[in-house]
Amino acid sequence: MTSLSFRNRIALNYIVGTGLLVLAVFSAIYFIVKLTVYNHIDENLNIEVQDHLKELKIENGVVVFMDTEEWEEREHNSVDVNPVFVQFLDLNKKILEKSPNLKNEKLAFHENKDHFELFDTKLLGNKIRQMQVPLHIKSRKIGYLIIAMSLSDSSKVLDNLMDTLLITFPIILLILFFLARFYAGRSIKPINNIIQTSKIITKDNLKSRIPLPKTRDELFTLSNTINNLLDRLEDAIEREKQFTSDASHELRTPLTVIKGTLEVLIRKPRDNSEYKEKINYCINEVDHLNSLVDQLLLMARFENQKKNINREKVYLNAAVLDALALKEDKIKSDRINVVLDAPGEFYIYSDNYLTVTILRNIISNAIKYSKPDSEVRISLSRENDTISCTVSDQGIGIAKKDLESIFNPFFRSDSLNHAEIKGTGLGLFIVKRMTDLLQIKFKIESEIGKGTQVLLVFEEYDHSLK
Repeated sequence: MTSLSFRNRIALNYIVGTGLLVLAVFSAIYFIVKLTVYNHIDENLNIEVQDHLKELKIENGVVVFMDTEEWEEREHNSVDVNPVFVQFLDLNKKILEKSPNLKNEKLAFHENKDHFELFDTKLLGNKIRQMQVPLHIKSRKIGYLIIAMSLSDSSKVLDNLMDTLLITFPIILLILFFLARFYAGRSIKPINNIIQTSKIITKDNLKSRIPLPKTRDELFTLSNTINNLLDRLEDAIEREKQFTSDASHELRTPLTVIKGTLEVLIRKPRDNSEYKEKINYCINEVDHLNSLVDQLLLMARFENQKKNINREKVYLNAAVLDALALKEDKIKSDRINVVLDAPGEFYIYSDNYLTVTILRNIISNAIKYSKPDSEVRISLSRENDTISCTVSDQGIGIAKKDLESIFNPFFRSDSLNHAEIKGTGLGLFIVKRMTDLLQIKFKIESEIGKGTQVLLVFEEYDHSLK
């Protein structure tokens, strides 16, 4: 079975089921015909018995079993055409009279058969249908009547029918097998298309797609699902290639700057202030490089790694204050007014490390892109079983056309491309991935020149948990 092709297995399974059905139908036909034939014979035998019982009479003190004219009927003289055999016995089972067509033969009386019971037996090696009944005259039992009919013609009909069915059965199965194989081949054609398409798909060739069947059946769904899978694979590989290219570029840029600056320094002697300026510049570039590497490592660590999530009780107020403390110098130098609206203590149920990383990125962006002497407002509120955190600034804002793209790695909006504002373009990308991972609602709204507002909705910590 395992060596058969899929098409042949379908055809074979179909034939097994169909063969059983055809066998049941043929058996039903045979037994219905047999029952009909036997019912017809049995009906005739009963008629014959009744007729002969009516004809019994006494003439001159002698019992007369059959009129002479009756014996002359063809059915009592011939053994060739629908013969009816009649035999009269006395109480001792001796023959009193019999029909001429029995000639030298006689019908056997079966002691084990009930009166009026119909049964099959043989006469001269031929099958006959027989019935034996008691004879009574004026309530006095005088003997027995045996009536029989030949089953030769009926047996021939039934034998011919059986032979026809036995010959027809394998022929029908053979025809049905090839028909099933043909239509199975047509039905699984999309599977062959899947196989052929799969053979030509490689990591360098993801453009090929499986032709969709015209009928919207299970194979259509399978083909469409595989095509969608190929679309996702192609998109993932393209994004991986783009990410690798962008990461290489972003890493190479600060390294090139550092190398160029050091090369300038060693060309000729310089005073201490100039050395100090260039070294500090290199240190800033190294810090930028470290930040980029940390973010790349963070992405690699938590990319779809739900098993690394450690949900616990997280004190949201402290996480916000820690994020603000990291930007204290920027807040003081630009005289940014930070307002924390947190009426009470707020605890959430999430991963502490990832939550802190999300808040640091969002608050860092709010302060980084805020204008001097502007305001950054951080609000915490509770509703039902959730806690909302809103971070809004009065910074330079993001263009509407860029709001969808800001979640792509290394993307920086044109409105953010200020030489004095350093960035990797990974912050919001990381925030989006982490909020998806933690199932935190994340929404961002922004307008050029007016600022940006970010909304986070967390699951509140259940204090009944230990």
